[in-house]
Order: sequence, then C-alpha cells, then structure tokens
Amino acid sequence: MTENMQYQRWLDFPLEDPALKEELLGIKGKEEEIFDRFYQELAFGTAGLRGVLGAGTNRMNIYTVRKATQGMADYLNEKYPAASIAISYDSRINSRLFAEETARVMAANGVTAYLYDQLMPTPALSFAVRDLKCQAGVMITASHNPAKYNGYKAYGPDGCQMTDEAANAVLEKIGEIDIFDGVKVADFDQALAQGKIQYIKQEVIDRYLDAVESQSIRKGICADSGMKVVYTPLNGAGNMCVRAILDRIGVKNVVPVKEQEMPDGNFPTCPYPNPEIREALQKGLDLCETEKPDLLLATDPDCDRVGIAVPHDGGYLLLTGNEVGVLLTDYIASSRIELGTMPQNPIVVKTIVTTAMIDRLAETYGFEVVNILTGFKYIGEQILRLEQKGEQDRYIFGFEESYGYLSGGYVRDKDAVDGSMLICEMAAYYKKQGKTLADVLFGLYEKYGMHLNTQASFTCEGASGMERMREIMDDLRINAPTEICGKKVLWMSDYQASVKKSADGEQPIHLPRSNVVEYGLEGDNVIVVRPSGTEPKIKVYFMVKGRSRAEAGELEAQFKARMTQLMGF
Repeated sequence: MTENMQYQRWLDFPLEDPALKEELLGIKGKEEEIFDRFYQELAFGTAGLRGVLGAGTNRMNIYTVRKATQGMADYLNEKYPAASIAISYDSRINSRLFAEETARVMAANGVTAYLYDQLMPTPALSFAVRDLKCQAGVMITASHNPAKYNGYKAYGPDGCQMTDEAANAVLEKIGEIDIFDGVKVADFDQALAQGKIQYIKQEVIDRYLDAVESQSIRKGICADSGMKVVYTPLNGAGNMCVRAILDRIGVKNVVPVKEQEMPDGNFPTCPYPNPEIREALQKGLDLCETEKPDLLLATDPDCDRVGIAVPHDGGYLLLTGNEVGVLLTDYIASSRIELGTMPQNPIVVKTIVTTAMIDRLAETYGFEVVNILTGFKYIGEQILRLEQKGEQDRYIFGFEESYGYLSGGYVRDKDAVDGSMLICEMAAYYKKQGKTLADVLFGLYEKYGMHLNTQASFTCEGASGMERMREIMDDLRINAPTEICGKKVLWMSDYQASVKKSADGEQPIHLPRSNVVEYGLEGDNVIVVRPSGTEPKIKVYFMVKGRSRAEAGELEAQFKARMTQLMGF
C-alpha cells in the first residue's frame, strides 16, 4: 500500500482522537508531510518504540501503540500459559493514555496488566516486573527527548530491556497485524472490575524504595552532615521517589526548583529535558546562586538519568556522566574496602564509550572491568549472568557516560533514584572532610592523568536522514582514515563485522553485532561513532588524554572539527 493510500485509509477511518483527524486534514495535498508520516512504521526494537507524536504509521499515537501491544500480547501468549505485564509511564504528553491503551489491549488478549496509578520512574517499572513476577514490562516514555516525542520501552521477564531475539519475535508478530482491524481492545473500567487490569499497590513502591535504600554504602552518613540539596525533576517522574529516598537517608533540606517541580510534558523551561545539557539545568543553577546548596541534582523525565552541579570557585560546576561515574566508582570501591564489604573478585561494568579512567581505578582497587556495547540492557545482561552463576554479589557498580548509574541487581536498568542517593551520600562523606566533589575529582585527575570525554551529535531527521546515517557509517568503514589530526590510527574496531583491525592483523570482537565504528589513535586517544538507537542522530564520542585540561581540550576540538568534516556536516 502506497503512502497516499495509507493516508486515505486513515482519513476515512473513524479515528477516536479528533486531534489526529484534524492533523490529517491539515496535511491534505502536502506530499512531503504525508510521505513522512506513512513511508514506514515506527520500528520496534530492543528499546521498543520511539517517535514524534501525531497521526500516521510513523508517529506515536493510540493506533501504533495498540498494534505494538497486540504483537507483544501474541508473543507472550505463545510463549507463556498465563502471562502478566507491568506498565508504567512518565509525564510526557499522552503517556498515561498510552499506558492505559497498552493495558486495555493486554487485558483483551488475556494478559493480566499491572498498571501504576501514578507516574513512576523507569527503574520502578523494571522493579515491578521482577517483584510481581511478570513476563514483560512496558514503560511509556521518550526519556530525555524533546516534548514532541513519546515512546514505548519494552522489558523482558528479568526486568531488563528486551533482548534482540525477543524484540525480533515481537516485531514478526506486529508485522502480521492490521493496525485497525487486527487489534483487540477491552473496555478499561470493565477490565479493571474483572481484575484483568490491576493497579500496582503502594507496597510495591515501598519495596522498591527499600531496595534502593539497601544500596547505601555508609549508612547514616547524611543524617548529621547538614547537607543542602537543590533538586529538579525537570517536570518529570522523579519527584516523589527521589524526595522519598533522600528523606530516608537523612537529607532533609531539599529545595525544589519550582518551575520544574510538577509534571508537565511540555517542559516549558527546558525544551531539551536532558540533564546532560546545561540549558535544562539553568533554572537549578540560578537557584543555587541564592540557596548555596552542597549539591544540585537533576533527573530526566523518566528518572533513569541524573546530572549534578557542585560548588567550585564561588560558583557551580557541572560534572559530566563520566566524571560522576569515576567519582562513584572510586567512592564505592574505596569505601567497601575500608568497611570490609568488598566481595571477592568484584566487577564494574561500563560501556565501550565510557571513560577508560576506570581502568586506572581498577589497578588501584583490584576490581575487574567488563566493557559492553552502548545500552544499559547490556549491563543488566551482565548482572543476570552473574546471578545465574550465584555470583551476583560480585557486581558492585555499572554506569554509562550518558548519566546512567546502578549499584545493585534489584533492577536491570539505570536508576536515578539510586544514583541520587549515592551521590548525596558521597558528597556528605567528603563534606565531613572539608572537600567538595570538585576537589575530589581534580585530585583523581592529578593522580591518574587528565581524561577528557566529550560527545558530538549530528542530527539526520526524516526519511532522507536515515539513509544519510547509513551512508556515513558505510563510508567510515570502507574509507577508514589512517590518521586524524596528525595522530596515526593504530586500530579500528567494526562492531557490525565483529572484527578489530590493526597492523598485527584481525582479531574477533566477542560482543553482539552493532552499528559502531571505533578508532584507536596514538597517545591513548579513542574516537567512537554510532547512530543513536532512540533519536535521529549520529553520535561521536571523543576519549582524549592530555597532560592538562587545556592540552586535552585543544586536541578534542581538533578531533571534533576533523570528524565533522569527514562525515560531511
């Protein structure tokens, strides 16, 4: 069926949402806009669905959500005799609606749907899957994307995002379904009365918070520390759980950023509600100037990422995800050794685009570093493997450069509630020694050398954007540079071909295939290029070493300019 035929079918169908009908009428005769909405279906992968809100097969709406859910229900019913699913949602536009539609379709297909009756963080969804012994989970969120997006994260029975195998099986089922005629939908109130849809009880939330609190390293350290924290949930789902856990550990003086405290899917003061971006934290930084806290905490809309700013030189310094990960790794490892709680053969898990400074810490503290592909599901996978061997206690920490942290196996996704607790605890510990987190970080750089880790993103939107990303990645493989800014390329890893090439020949890469290219340059510098799995962007990661921040910064700027040129932007 052509794009125009699809468009006409949607236009003729009695759509339940009048806004969708209005949108379709508004693009009548606009071939490019019709094409963009109908040239493909939103791709279902291990991250589920994510896309712009609106009408069409390439948009997030109740029909694309229902179709994906019908495919998941068919998959679950084929695999399990009596399946159940946990469902949660954040503050985004239509998040609760999409969560309820997911529950309705599951109920109509005989899958018991457990639904949070309030917006909750992504890690609380991962917890509920495991706690309620469900076979799957769905979190309605587009994480830190702009307000025009929403999404549908799919989880397996271990509370981890779906594996490639499961996602492909669901995708196959989805492909067999007609978006309008092939979906079963139950009446929500009737399904609720029959117990086919059940609200998740407060006791599950309490058990989740108990599990987070159990990850405390130095219990009670915050109670008499006088810690003052400015906190912003960026109009998202973190407010209740983060405030609750901070209260539990003794951080009583929490000042919220009022403009960003309450849920609002329009994100009026932060168009990009991402704690990696300074603009999103600006209201919090402004409040810090008057409140003078020990710490600024910011969690993203689904509360799986946390960013911070700390006092430094009379102002507040934003720390990167790599820097916070290094600080937390150092704090956890040193504290557990001191307290006698470090397990035998401890493991820290990180992604291939995360700072190599962790390798230096490993030499000091004696833990093993496990490198995995980008995506927290791979960290969850490592925890599962340890659990299956009865060695889950070996896992002491896992993190990725994009502000995601997890210190225990109670969930299988990054957890900003856990991250917020540990960051406050760490800050309180050093505060008692008269140090800020900036002081501690600079001390680590002095000890281990300056490691600068940055990222550049290149947007490629629409149908032509997908093709452009494919061409760029192909070119970086086929016409791989032999030098970049005078630094010889010593090796190249192609994770799609599962091979690392160097002057010594080829070595296999024992990781799942992924569309990633990595260049190793002279001077222990590394550049990694990958298309985002959730946004229409190509991301380039620069891991640069220098004798000083200025030297590393100058080299990073040169690398960035050259890669921009090589990629044709």
